[in-house]
Amino acid sequence: MFEGYTEASATIDGVRIHAVKGGRGPALLLLHGHPQTHAIWHKVAPALARHFTVIAADLRGYGDSGKPQGAEDHSNYSKRRMALDQVELMRRHGHESFALLGHDRGGRVAARMAIDHPDAVTRLVTLDVAPTAAMYEQTTFDFARAYWHWFFLVRPAPLPETLIRADPDLYLKQTIGARSAGLKPFTPEAYAAYLRCLSDPATAHGICEDYRASVTIDLEHDRADLAAGKQIACPFLALWGAHGVVGKCFDPLAEWSKWSANVQGNALPCGHYIPEEAPELLLERVLPFLQR
Repeated sequence: MFEGYTEASATIDGVRIHAVKGGRGPALLLLHGHPQTHAIWHKVAPALARHFTVIAADLRGYGDSGKPQGAEDHSNYSKRRMALDQVELMRRHGHESFALLGHDRGGRVAARMAIDHPDAVTRLVTLDVAPTAAMYEQTTFDFARAYWHWFFLVRPAPLPETLIRADPDLYLKQTIGARSAGLKPFTPEAYAAYLRCLSDPATAHGICEDYRASVTIDLEHDRADLAAGKQIACPFLALWGAHGVVGKCFDPLAEWSKWSANVQGNALPCGHYIPEEAPELLLERVLPFLQR
């Protein structure tokens, strides 16, 4: 995976942020979701590298990035902190501004980055995600049943960590394998990368802290910004899977419109893991937007 890409990691405020870099042209940052790593982009990375200088990074708490002990208020796993990690990573590589493509949790980090660092983000694409507060506040039975991990991972330590560490492969199969497409979209190489990283005991704590932050400090940040009228200023493309839970349980475009006057978007004929389920469709949709 990622042939022609090179190591691009950096230590940011004492936490190592793992990344790979490839291609040439304007800068593009790729951010993955739960419980995955930058490997989610391996099917689209070669094509993107023909047009952009691509940096695909692991969020703190995930992949081969650092996994610090969570703070009492979970602030060191807030999307604000995770966004700052990535802004500093891009600056280390000489990119003061860049386009941004984020899936799932990476989409939440990306949206927060566009709000907190408007001069850094030139264009924003989110994949199969609606705003955090909207999803919690509009939780239905169908959403809770499908996204059970949203409510499991936020339990106090060490309960969810202990259960994940007992059988990381089972947890992986019950998350990425339980969506509409099953395990079919994931190549053996990508699945092995996800399992290797999830088998690190520290990863269980990192992913739990990500979700604990989302149900606490992230909501505080989001609600304060909405009340203050803060907006995502850059051109914004929101895509989601027609067969996924987000599109069935929420109206992503309507919810993101509360955050942006420049948002456009639509559903793609696939499930949640768009970069691995429908890489060609994704490229057809995002390349014209990013190159505009």
